[in-house]
Amino acid sequence: MTRAVKLRDDYSASELRQLAARSRHANAARRLLALAAICDGASRTDAARVGGMDRQTLRDWVHRFNAEGPDRLRDYQHTGPACRLNAAQQAELEALVEAGPDRQREGVVRWRRIDLQRVIEERFGVVYHERHVSTLLKRLGFSHVSARPCHPGQDPAVMEAFKKTSLVS
Repeated sequence: MTRAVKLRDDYSASELRQLAARSRHANAARRLLALAAICDGASRTDAARVGGMDRQTLRDWVHRFNAEGPDRLRDYQHTGPACRLNAAQQAELEALVEAGPDRQREGVVRWRRIDLQRVIEERFGVVYHERHVSTLLKRLGFSHVSARPCHPGQDPAVMEAFKKTSLVS
């Protein structure tokens, strides 16, 4: 039978319970309470039951607590893979989207995801899925709402003449 991993002794059971009470993270509080049960002399099986885990998981958390302290008992969000465009390319893409497409060169009057996907591949040599272009744009601060594009043949003078004017001023 294996020997239980020794828990570090610089925290008492009452200190661990106080840390659990002040914790904003429920999972970290459960882990601290399980460690407090170990400090009180409970068996590893009972302490794991207090924390809502099995003994092997409790053992892993004891190792982490011993090595890095109570702050490392929290769950951490993973940020995911890094963006494949560097900062300069992202800035260029942001300026490109802000300026809008050139109708003669791009052949469109407003950007769509599939158009930006093609432009990103041509300019930067990076292939993104069409759906990921939305994520990239959101990260750059753009929303999915866009202004209605103007027709390229639209004449402002004709529009102004068409507006009804009131005789009463």
